[in-house]
Amino acid sequence: MHFWSPEIDPDHPLECTHPERYVLRRLSNGCYLAIDPVDQGLIDVETPERAHGFHTHEAALRAATELRKLGLAAVDVLKLE
Repeated sequence: MHFWSPEIDPDHPLECTHPERYVLRRLSNGCYLAIDPVDQGLIDVETPERAHGFHTHEAALRAATELRKLGLAAVDVLKLE
């Protein structure tokens, strides 16, 4: 949830207005995870821009936890600027 409003910080009205984006990266090979548009499976991509983006940190952590439970090698959650 987004609780910020311009009235809270009138000196910086545009701060905190950009959505956050998180991606998953495999620790074993450094590749980022994306969703294959053909079969909806996971694929490795080289750049974070091509990776599947999560809008909240909690959603990215939840996906990383589920992938770990399914036996996928460890993944790291990264916040993109």
